[in-house]
Amino acid sequence: MLENRDYMRNEPSDGTPLRFQWSASVVLMIVLVITFALQSINEVYGKPGIEDWLALTPAALARGYVWQLLTFQFLHAGLWHLLGNLMGLWFFGRLVENILGTKRFLVAYFACGFVGGLLQAILMVSFSDHFGAFVLGASAGVMGIFAIFARLQSDSEIRLNFILPIRAGILLWITAGISLFFTLVPSSRGGGTAHAAHLGGILAGLAWVKLGWHHDYMVLPWENLLARFRSWRPHQAQQRQPEPVRATSARSGPWRTGTLKEEPGLAPEEFISREVDPILDKISAHGIQSLTERERKTLADAQKKMARR
Repeated sequence: MLENRDYMRNEPSDGTPLRFQWSASVVLMIVLVITFALQSINEVYGKPGIEDWLALTPAALARGYVWQLLTFQFLHAGLWHLLGNLMGLWFFGRLVENILGTKRFLVAYFACGFVGGLLQAILMVSFSDHFGAFVLGASAGVMGIFAIFARLQSDSEIRLNFILPIRAGILLWITAGISLFFTLVPSSRGGGTAHAAHLGGILAGLAWVKLGWHHDYMVLPWENLLARFRSWRPHQAQQRQPEPVRATSARSGPWRTGTLKEEPGLAPEEFISREVDPILDKISAHGIQSLTERERKTLADAQKKMARR
């Protein structure tokens, strides 16, 4: 049975209980708190200009300080700024992490923060009188994660300010509308918030879902590039290309090239043995990155069938 495979079990095969594992969302929250504490200590006892290296500033970015597109996401201007982003990670980060998995969650979080910071930086350079001199905070990444959550769970109810009930999908468009308005009209009435960074994060989150990257069977673009880079052999480029080798299963024979469908009247156990086991063997031999999109979808469909039983 699929749920009895080693990597599908909720407990180890020897019967020992699972160790407690911190979620990436909680680890991020802890890192943000520690970074804020170090900011505060440095402000009093350290060198006052250290944040110029870490906060996102157009002038420094033009000098090649590209790391600021990452480091600005760990800094905060004040306690309430920090608490707001911690709440966003607590309420939405853990849920999105459960949907995407830890690896994709982290990639999505920092990618949304990157896009938000880049949009804010471009506007800071183009309209320096309206968009300030620097930006910091985890808001762009948190907004991206919220956008992913709202698109996947649009009917979920959220208590705005812990009081007003509102659907996640509606709150997303209200938040996006506010961010868009104050990006186009960068008035001081916007509260000094980096609305363009928020808007960039939201757009990145929407694009993540639109492209289907929330599905674990969808290969991310850079994963294919990395796989090709690892398998690239320049000194063999002019040699005759070897015949493709198909992974085989000792139980089910060579790989099928057609679409995998469950035959009518075929028992689930036999279907898994004949169709899913070869995919699992291929993962064991060559890693999950070797699967085609069809094979990933077949494995995902099998998991859903077993979950419904």
